[in-house]
Amino acid sequence: MSETFCKANPPQLRKNYDLEKRKYVIGAFVVLIAIIYSVRLFDLQINDAKYKRSADSNAFLKKTVYPSRGLIYDRNGELVVFNQPAYDVMMIPRDVQPFDTLDFCNTLNITREQFDRRLADMRSSSGYSSYTPQRLIAQLSAQDYGRLQEKLYRFPGFFIQKRILRQYNHPTAANVLGNIREVNGDDIERDDYYSPGDYTGDLGVEKSYEQYLRGVKGVEILIRDARGRIQGRYEDGAADIEPISGRDLRLSLDIGLQQYAESLMTGKRGAVVAIEPATGEILCMVSMPSYDPMLLVGRQRGENYRALVNDDSWPLFDRALMGAYPPGSTFKPTQGLILLQEGIIDLNTAYPCYHGYINGGLRVGCHSHGSPLPLKPALQTSCNAFFCWGFKAMIDKRSKYGSSANAFETWKHHLVSMGYGYKLGVDLPGESRGFIPNDRFYNRFYGEGHWSANTIISVSIGQGEILSTPLQIANLGATIANRGHFFTPHIVKAIQDTVMPEEFSIPRYPTVEERHFHAVAEGMRMAVTGGTCRRAAIPGIEVCGKTGTAQNPHGKDHSAFMGFAPYQNPRIAVAVYVENGGWGATYGVPIGSLVMEKYLTGTISPERKPMEAMMLNSSIVYAAPKR
Repeated sequence: MSETFCKANPPQLRKNYDLEKRKYVIGAFVVLIAIIYSVRLFDLQINDAKYKRSADSNAFLKKTVYPSRGLIYDRNGELVVFNQPAYDVMMIPRDVQPFDTLDFCNTLNITREQFDRRLADMRSSSGYSSYTPQRLIAQLSAQDYGRLQEKLYRFPGFFIQKRILRQYNHPTAANVLGNIREVNGDDIERDDYYSPGDYTGDLGVEKSYEQYLRGVKGVEILIRDARGRIQGRYEDGAADIEPISGRDLRLSLDIGLQQYAESLMTGKRGAVVAIEPATGEILCMVSMPSYDPMLLVGRQRGENYRALVNDDSWPLFDRALMGAYPPGSTFKPTQGLILLQEGIIDLNTAYPCYHGYINGGLRVGCHSHGSPLPLKPALQTSCNAFFCWGFKAMIDKRSKYGSSANAFETWKHHLVSMGYGYKLGVDLPGESRGFIPNDRFYNRFYGEGHWSANTIISVSIGQGEILSTPLQIANLGATIANRGHFFTPHIVKAIQDTVMPEEFSIPRYPTVEERHFHAVAEGMRMAVTGGTCRRAAIPGIEVCGKTGTAQNPHGKDHSAFMGFAPYQNPRIAVAVYVENGGWGATYGVPIGSLVMEKYLTGTISPERKPMEAMMLNSSIVYAAPKR
């Protein structure tokens, strides 16, 4: 019975649901593979430029066209810096075909070892790509360029790239003008304008005004045949991008005056800075020793640069901007201004001088002159004692300031307003701020409340911890010349098709009232007519001046001078600083007055020719620095 039942009702086959699901799994897998391939193809064709470059490079050659760099003129329109063509040997590695390497090397006057080394350096550079032009050899000579141009068809994959190098009309003003150099990785990372092999401004005006001078690069698209030979311009140049030339600069510099000041400083170390008081324009800025700016142009640039770096006289160090020196007695006019402003003295206040400042066992020496003296004669004779007594009267006046620290901060505040202790903001790189200490500086050194005027008395005469740059000293001269204001010193007078930055045309006013500057200017005039600056006198011109003899712990005193002329409506303010020059009247005064006379009259009067010859022919022997 059971058997019959089984035949009548055969068992049903069980459905396999696992096989049913498998087709969906396989389908999804196929779809996933398709998506992956699609994404990869999109990435290769759209996002990855490698294959596009490969395709384009077969048909096109895109050559960078470098713009003409802006020219640089002096204030009188004389051309100072211009351009000269240079030629680099470029190659597209994937387009290079077998060629006669020996013939190539002979054409360029290089050895096979030099060729292999340059090829290895090129391949190891961060910007290397076999699809894009790479520089093999930089700055061909005109002779090498001519020979290679005739044989270029023999070397497929190579071409010549025209570039711009600088040419300097005068071997002067190297630290002001600066130079150009090849960009490095930091330059490229900082500014996407640059590519490997480009040039950028380095030092001086070339660096600070790089964005104006460099222009905008262009592109030239050339058509190539199947063998890589140039057939002409793509669409007759319609797709090319024309370069935009850099903007020309007109400097405030008088290149003739610059050359003359450098000649006076030959054989010496130091700086000369001259400023037009009415505008803040820098008329000359000398740092000596200097170098010919052409040394940093061409294929020998690297070797010459290393030699300058290793020179014990530091020609690359711009002493006018970066040198921080004790200002010495050129600092005394600031002290007179502060004392007048704070009501510590008036024009009749006189202090004694017994061959110096003597107080509480402390003595600061001074040369012989009349005593007691008020402010103007004190400036005339450069009396140390007067300014020490005045400084003490201010710093120790607790009835007015509460403490020496508060008085000192007031004193410092006035100095900062006159351009000391901080950067002036000149349009050149590398400016030093000098140094003016604050009360915290002395609190750390002596202990809070444990110092007074006598403790730091040397700062009253520009010694001790006080440091300033020749630019700051010249700016003080311009401030006094203007009777109480100055303009931020600047070296560029005009930019082609561009308005100069506003900050150079806005007057800056110190915290000292105008009326006090008249008295200080008169004292500086007296220094020339019958004081320490008598050698600064110029026939027919009213000169104002202040000597400076700055003590130097490392050797002979420094010789300094600060002055301006004429007394009324001044046209030039000058600072001179000669390292180890001795008394201010030895080098500082004559060099400063000769620079003023040359600028104001265009010549040197006959009676001053012997002094000029002495400055031109004198030199100072400097000991080699300890390493």
